[in-house]
Parts: sequence; C-alpha cells; structure tokens
Amino acid sequence: MPRTTTTPRAVALALALAGAALSAQAGADTIGTVDTAFKLLGRDHDIIVEAYDDPAVQGVTCYVSRARTGGIKGSLGLAEDKSEASIACRQTGPLSFAKAPLKKQEEVFSERTSILFKRLRVVRMVDPKRNTLVYLSYSDRLIDGSPQNSVTAVPVDRSTPIPLKD
Repeated sequence: MPRTTTTPRAVALALALAGAALSAQAGADTIGTVDTAFKLLGRDHDIIVEAYDDPAVQGVTCYVSRARTGGIKGSLGLAEDKSEASIACRQTGPLSFAKAPLKKQEEVFSERTSILFKRLRVVRMVDPKRNTLVYLSYSDRLIDGSPQNSVTAVPVDRSTPIPLKD
C-alpha cells in the first residue's frame, strides 16, 4: 500500500484556510484596508478595519482596526500580527437586549492573529451605575499576553436598564 505524505506547504495552506474559516465565523464585516508597507511577494502589510455586531445587544456595532502582516507568511496565515488594535463601539440602531440577561463581564469577539497562539479579544463589561456598556480590546498569547489595549463605551439611555445576571 503506498504511503501518502503531507508537504509542509499543504499543511500551511490547510491551517491558513482553517484560520480564515474561523475568522469568517466570528461575524466580522471588513469595512476597508489601508496599505502601510509594500511587499514584493504576497500581500502588503496593512491596517484592516472590521465591524462586529454585539451578539447580545442589538443596535451596537464595534469597529476594530488592527495591523495585519503581509508578505508570503502573512498571505499564508503563518505570520504573527502585532498586538496593537483600536476599538470604537457605537449605537447603530435601536438598542435591545437578548432574552437572557448580560453577564457583568463577557468575551464577545475573538479572532486569531497568528496560526497557533495569539488572539485578538473584545470583552464587554457592564457599568450598571452609569448604565453603560464598556468594550475592551486586547491581544493575548498562550504564554505571554500584551498590555496594549483599547477601550470604548456605549451609554444606554436610563429609560432602558441593562439586564444583568446576578
């Protein structure tokens, strides 16, 4: 019986496609990109702006900008993106909350920024005293995270109390 072997390129391509599929499942809409450095082979280094709708709060959209590494490694999904991201969340429609009350703190979005160990995360926190939703973006790794972060807030009208889990 002949043995089949898997080449490193095939493995890299499969992992890159899996990473792209996970990113697509996150529900991000790409708003646009800006090139920051030309690369002769592969895509350029760029900054990508994506929109994420909060799955538990209808009417809130978070816009996240982050650096994306290009070149051959970046095109194949093998490069590690920088741990820098910016976030701005806004009310984009009438606010309504999912049927279940919100947790005081909950991760609402997560996206891979390297093939194995690094993720960009967005956490929603509720400030009940001010009736405000606070969103924090940061990057982490399996072993060592980054202190770089960005925060934004969406105030909710006092006539619409934010439902919280006890």
